[in-house]
Amino acid sequence: MTLNTQGILAAVTIAMYVPFLLLSIKLVAKYGISRGDGWILLLIFCIVRILGGSLLVAAEDITPVNDSLYIGGYAMEASGLSPLLLCTLGLLHSVFQTPDGFSRYNKPFRLLELLGAVAVVLTIIGISNASSSGSSSSANTMRRAGVILFLVLYIIIVGICLFLWTQTRFIMRYRKQLLKAISIALPFLVIRTIYSILSTFSSSSFITTTATQPNTSDLAKFNIITGEWQIYLVMDMLMEYAIVIIYTVAGLVLPLNQDYKTPESYQDEYPLSRPQ
Repeated sequence: MTLNTQGILAAVTIAMYVPFLLLSIKLVAKYGISRGDGWILLLIFCIVRILGGSLLVAAEDITPVNDSLYIGGYAMEASGLSPLLLCTLGLLHSVFQTPDGFSRYNKPFRLLELLGAVAVVLTIIGISNASSSGSSSSANTMRRAGVILFLVLYIIIVGICLFLWTQTRFIMRYRKQLLKAISIALPFLVIRTIYSILSTFSSSSFITTTATQPNTSDLAKFNIITGEWQIYLVMDMLMEYAIVIIYTVAGLVLPLNQDYKTPESYQDEYPLSRPQ
């Protein structure tokens, strides 16, 4: 089997995320489902990356060309930003938890999760419909609307993070450390988000093979399929990997479960968490 540059990068992606798939399963088991929204989404992100890479490797190996595999692989690649953003959002939500395990601001965070879900649905539908010439315009609009929503969600995440830094007095000990980890990951996340926007706006259609008319857009080098692989490697793959490493290390090292206390032990230390 001979792989081109895209296929090689897809194979590298699989190799990169298999270990973190196992580690993310460990994190979900460690923190549980009820208190582990962020860790569950980290697991989902790893699964998406492995499946997407597998589809692209398979697409390179199968002849004649199977566009469905390319579309599926690149749809997962483009939509993978959603679970990564929602993972960050889920971890920020856990910072709001009180020492008795109560989660505050559940409704606003659920609405933000819905925003992320809408963004990924628009992106996937837009890519899936891209092969239909009759709906290429609407497909392109949906793809661009999806990445704009990703940007909106990122801006909101930054706002939440800044707000939390003004409330550190009321944040539990190890969740302060988690907040630091999230803050460190945000610069990597903004680069990944910007790349997604530039890639989406680099072409008026979603091209799945290089045997089509060349992309002459000013942003052509950022195209996820026909652009420069060096830019994709740095702005997409390495940025995502850095974020996953930061979150995984934080989840494994920080004893977040030790933040939970009995009501009698936290009333004086965290006055805003006192039962009313």
